[in-house]
Amino acid sequence: MTREPTEVTPPRGFPVVGMVGGGQLARMTQQAAIALGIGFTVLAARPDDSAARAVRDVVVGDPDDPEALAMFGRLCDVVTFDHEQVPEPGLTALATTDAAIRPGPGALAHAQDKIVMRQALTDLGAPCPAWLEWGPDTTVAQVAAHVGWPAVVKTSRGGYDGRGVWVVADAEELGEVLAQPLAPGARWLIEQYVPFTAELSAQVARSPHGQAVAYPVVRTVQSDGICKEVVAPAPDLDPDTAVAAQELALRIAGELDVVGMLAVEMFATDHGVLVNELAMRPHNSGHWSIEGAVTSQFENHLRAVLDLPLGDPRPVARWTVMVNVLGGDHPDMYRAYRHVMARDPDLHVHMYGKEVRPGRKIGHVTVSGDDLDDLLERARHAADYLTGVVVE
Repeated sequence: MTREPTEVTPPRGFPVVGMVGGGQLARMTQQAAIALGIGFTVLAARPDDSAARAVRDVVVGDPDDPEALAMFGRLCDVVTFDHEQVPEPGLTALATTDAAIRPGPGALAHAQDKIVMRQALTDLGAPCPAWLEWGPDTTVAQVAAHVGWPAVVKTSRGGYDGRGVWVVADAEELGEVLAQPLAPGARWLIEQYVPFTAELSAQVARSPHGQAVAYPVVRTVQSDGICKEVVAPAPDLDPDTAVAAQELALRIAGELDVVGMLAVEMFATDHGVLVNELAMRPHNSGHWSIEGAVTSQFENHLRAVLDLPLGDPRPVARWTVMVNVLGGDHPDMYRAYRHVMARDPDLHVHMYGKEVRPGRKIGHVTVSGDDLDDLLERARHAADYLTGVVVE
């Protein structure tokens, strides 16, 4: 542990929320904490992490270290997370403090391990791709019969932004993937390859006493496993399918006892929706809500973990488009602001204070209005200009 705040002092009677992780989700959650007037602190791995550059009260330490987590918990009334991958010993250490842990370890298990998630969703009767766990007695014939080819292979733990996921065409490619070493505690999950018509995200917020609200279902576009673009609400989505997706997300949140934000990533197919992944925190698919909804996902996450009444999730415009800014070959992005802001004063630019690396999420742009094609062109141009894909 290299640094800790001497005190976190919100106004009298206001609680302190601590967020484990110093990434951009914590950075944007801090903005919502300012408006609510609560105390907010983060446990960041490094002093130059995205949130550590912006949050006043920062603890710099290893978020995998139980001792660091226990110390951090003693500073807080509530502890929440900007990522789910906190090892079990750390969650156990947090539980020795007086801080409320939200979401709790029982809920987080379903976002930490994809096989635990798949089994729980199957038990709930939630629609999922066909799947099986590869174990010592599993055969290629079972994979072919139950899942089929091509198949999707995932590590049950640790995968993120496309890492730990492979699409295999046949038994030979499957064997090549399975020959790779697994991280400690991880297992192999093999799933049906889904020919989807769109990728969707249904976000809900849920409080400890069970109040819940649902955001509009959004369309996401992925590139190399990274979310590239979000449109809210999802265009061309049948209204009945949208309501069914929201109801499914609310049911999952309730059955798994999620507190805070839950993102249910789904595949839209010709036969309805299938659940792909769960994220129990603010999520990239909800960044549009900062300007595009009455209450942002970050404010509703804080409201939920504090058991405050939840805010209105309705959109403020017909359409909102969010496009991620990925790192390119031009590290000095600040010089591109002049063009982007002058060309489109209604555009909102969010940068995360990260050093530029190719393919790294370093910011996003958002724009709202009535003409979806116009919004897509404007947001894509801004993101491409900031990245250096276009120069005029």
